[in-house]
Amino acid sequence: MATEIEPKRIAILGSTGSIGTQALDMIRDQSAHFTVELLTAGKNAELLIAQAKEFNPNAVVIGDESRYAEVRDALFPLGVKVFAGAAAIEQAVQMDGIDTVLTAMVGYAGMRPTMAAIEAGKLIALANKETLVVAGELVTKRAREKAVNIYPVDSEHSAIFQCLAGEWDNPIEKIVLTASGGPFRGWTREKLATVTKTQALKHPNWDMGAKITIDSASLMNKGLEAIEAKWLFNLKPEQVEIIVHPQSIIHSLVQFRDGSMKAQLGLPDMKLPIQYALAYPQRLATNWPRFDFTKYPSFTFEPPDLEAFPNLGLALEAMKRGGNAPCVLNAANEVAVEAFLQERIGFHEMSDMVADRLAKATFVASPTLDELEASDTETRRAAHETMNSPQWRS
Repeated sequence: MATEIEPKRIAILGSTGSIGTQALDMIRDQSAHFTVELLTAGKNAELLIAQAKEFNPNAVVIGDESRYAEVRDALFPLGVKVFAGAAAIEQAVQMDGIDTVLTAMVGYAGMRPTMAAIEAGKLIALANKETLVVAGELVTKRAREKAVNIYPVDSEHSAIFQCLAGEWDNPIEKIVLTASGGPFRGWTREKLATVTKTQALKHPNWDMGAKITIDSASLMNKGLEAIEAKWLFNLKPEQVEIIVHPQSIIHSLVQFRDGSMKAQLGLPDMKLPIQYALAYPQRLATNWPRFDFTKYPSFTFEPPDLEAFPNLGLALEAMKRGGNAPCVLNAANEVAVEAFLQERIGFHEMSDMVADRLAKATFVASPTLDELEASDTETRRAAHETMNSPQWRS
């Protein structure tokens, strides 16, 4: 007699964003394996309401407290609990009915809810790379203390995780994170000076949210992923290599001490790493399109251009420096990307902003969580102040 499947109970933080909506697409197809217990969103009340009506979670949280009444009234007939505000997200992830928390909130805002979920002993499916970029040492230390597993959702880190299956006792010589190169691969620094927001939002291979897409265009995303990988897989900075692979089929590689390399391949579709993280250690059957070697007769690789895309070099340097440097890097970049999306600064000025803050911020070698939050706050304040200064832009 077949054993009845006990569905995993999932919380999705950032359910209205790119990762969140794709996670719900996957859960819709795998309803025998997952149920939705909690959904949270920032401001998109309309989509949050629609998602709650379809998936009937135990609770939802709308970050924008001004939208609370709208969400509460819409979901009252269903008996769905409705809360509002950042503190409510931190409290909701600790509910007893949750097995796994998918942290898909964008940016620094995802750090505290992730920490709260770890404190409550929840499994973490991590799609918010900023959590480990900003506080990797504190987060991974607390996860070990609480015996909480962190399963990566980024396609590159999922690839590394999959390559390590069955290899836990074999030391890693290095990992190789692959990058598509973004929409401006091969462009000179001079040509990049004219880049528009519309151009930067057109990624050649992946369907992602606006912030991550801009980070991919500037290669900052790959730098953030390098820092995240350092903490996820307990690596030294020199064990992380980045290579541009325009086809985005090889998602990343691991090289072991005997020189052997393992790679994970697949079509560029975020639903696969999302499902792998939520279903681990199972591989659930899917009807998604399969890779066809005949359609990709060759794979190509090239080094990243650090002169044209200085953000990657800045991130790698922050990783080597450690302390609060990655926190400063992340905060300055979030301000810069927001300004670029608002068309207040140009493409080059994003990296100028990050470099300026890294050079001027007070360095803290072993920061506490409070010191990291202070670094984040001060960096954002100074970045806004600098950006508004008439002397900054030449």
